[in-house]
Amino acid sequence: MILIGENLHVISKNVREALQNRDEIFVKNLLNLQKKMDYADLNIGPARGDLEGIFSWLCPLVEENSSLKISLDTTNFEEMKNAFSFIKNKENIFLNSTSNDMPQLDLMCGLVLEHDCRLVALTMSKETGIPKTSDGRLEIAFDIYEKCMENGMASDKIYFDPLVIPLTADQSQGLEALNTLKMIKESFDPPVKTVIGLSNISNGAPAELRPLINRVFAVLAYGAGLDAVIMDAADDELYRILKMLSSKKAEKDVDN
Repeated sequence: MILIGENLHVISKNVREALQNRDEIFVKNLLNLQKKMDYADLNIGPARGDLEGIFSWLCPLVEENSSLKISLDTTNFEEMKNAFSFIKNKENIFLNSTSNDMPQLDLMCGLVLEHDCRLVALTMSKETGIPKTSDGRLEIAFDIYEKCMENGMASDKIYFDPLVIPLTADQSQGLEALNTLKMIKESFDPPVKTVIGLSNISNGAPAELRPLINRVFAVLAYGAGLDAVIMDAADDELYRILKMLSSKKAEKDVDN
């Protein structure tokens, strides 16, 4: 399983201020926190104001101070496109994300083909929003898949996100996300990949319960066919559980 650290995220006030101030020490500490991950998700939101052009500073900082691969996470396509000018190791970068909307999907497919990237595809569109059912999300996944194939993408570059809804908003949606994962893994030939933003499941829950909720859901998602997870890198127990599952080793044989 691919582990992607979520901790560099502009929704966090501290992270946002550090990025606005180009605080290298703060970012280096976050990279060190995520050192056991495979990727760092660089979530800069729409990248407006003080964050415009931030990838030109941030991407080299990540590559020079860690072994982490990069996941570009922004709603600003131009910022995402321009980021490649500042990245040395472009292969298999994650582009986070697209949905079933044009021309965004075509543009993102173009970047994937140009730089040999991986594409996070959300099972939603502006027209439909997030479907309530796994069948509705699978239907959107089929639409996205068809468009990606028309653009010449390889199926294993597509990472479908079934969109995890917080349990505090609607408890039934946890099961719908798991069902969507399973259906996606069973429905495509050649096969595609899957990814979730794990912490969404516990959003709004009491702070002391969030890690437990995340860990339980991660195990269920793994069983449903999860290939990659965007997660809190600070949760060492979650990391241990996922490494144990993906390595298929006994608990005592897994390195912490």
